[in-house]
Amino acid sequence: MKDLREKGFSTRAVHSGERRYRSEWTPVTTPIYSTVGYLYERMDDLDKVFGGKKEGFVYTRYENPTVAALEEAVASLEGGEGAQAYASGMAAVHGALLAAGLRSDTHVVTTLDLYGATTTLLQKQVSDIGVRISLVDVTDLEAVEKALAKVPRAILYVETISNPLMKVADVPTLAELAHRYGAQLIVDNTFASPYLFNPIAHGADYVLHSLTKYIGGHGDVTGGIVVTTAENRRKLNDINRLLGAVLGPFEAWLALRGCKTLSLRMARQCENGVRVAQWLASHPRVAKVHYPGLPNHPQHDLACRLFGSRGFGGMLSFEIRDAKRDMIFRFVEALKLCLPATTLGDVYSLVLLPAVSSHRSLSPEQRAAAGIAEGLVRLSVGIEDPEDIISDLEQALTTLSG
Repeated sequence: MKDLREKGFSTRAVHSGERRYRSEWTPVTTPIYSTVGYLYERMDDLDKVFGGKKEGFVYTRYENPTVAALEEAVASLEGGEGAQAYASGMAAVHGALLAAGLRSDTHVVTTLDLYGATTTLLQKQVSDIGVRISLVDVTDLEAVEKALAKVPRAILYVETISNPLMKVADVPTLAELAHRYGAQLIVDNTFASPYLFNPIAHGADYVLHSLTKYIGGHGDVTGGIVVTTAENRRKLNDINRLLGAVLGPFEAWLALRGCKTLSLRMARQCENGVRVAQWLASHPRVAKVHYPGLPNHPQHDLACRLFGSRGFGGMLSFEIRDAKRDMIFRFVEALKLCLPATTLGDVYSLVLLPAVSSHRSLSPEQRAAAGIAEGLVRLSVGIEDPEDIISDLEQALTTLSG
């Protein structure tokens, strides 16, 4: 379809990436190209594809038609010029950092409240090659600027909505600060998804997603993707040809299928998220709820400006009052509808204990510094009837009274 980028989000979600290769008969849905190699009748054509002078495919570690369809779809949804898909979200983090110029003299400025595996990557793996890491509260713009001003070569890495305390990053201002000091801005947009926010339109250099989460949406695929400019996409592809962290065609097909219902699922999850957050905030056993859609959230006004009328996402976290580890375990074990799984963004409602799983690799002191309490529960709200989600949470909280 011509001029697809001018169409609405849901139209792009359904059609982007599809029917890229037309012939006398064209499949409506992109097939799974489960092949390693590709044949050309003329070696001159193969030479041009290898040399980047002609579009085509030569080896699946380089490119694959099914993966390319997914990359085009997600780039369209994010408003980028191109995208590179990966075998996992963490592989996408690696790729974005390397393409943004990560090397021994780089300083990475990032947030205290960050996904635990990303924090571990930065503090243990990346720092081992001499990269310096500064952890700041990215909602404190003055602190971010001071950190960027101190170093000659930096990468600013943030999450649109942070994991697990749901802080909202002021991406437009952070982009301006990063570029003022010559830094590249990488934004993990997984929690918001392209449905809520497009960081590239607000100055981000690289936007990444765990495809495993909202884009895939059904808990049946692992993958990652980075969206950026055409020039930066070439860097990502050159790097990944050597790294080999390629997304398989079966996984790409599942993620592409997930794209088609993203707007429907996210709209429902945003609606459910508000209702569940409001109910939790009124419960006597709950000490605090972290959700951008609540008026008392510190970045509620910012979230309204960034996300508009679409909603505030399906992710929230809450702290059970005076909870110790045994009480938190008892609460999770009492749940019947909400599933205790170490992922998010599915059609199912999922719960996770950050101190035990996603942020387990951090020391107790590091978790305390980030504000991740022992009694913190992260909830990924699904598409079930909200009354059933609330009823399940209520009965599980009631068990703590005994």
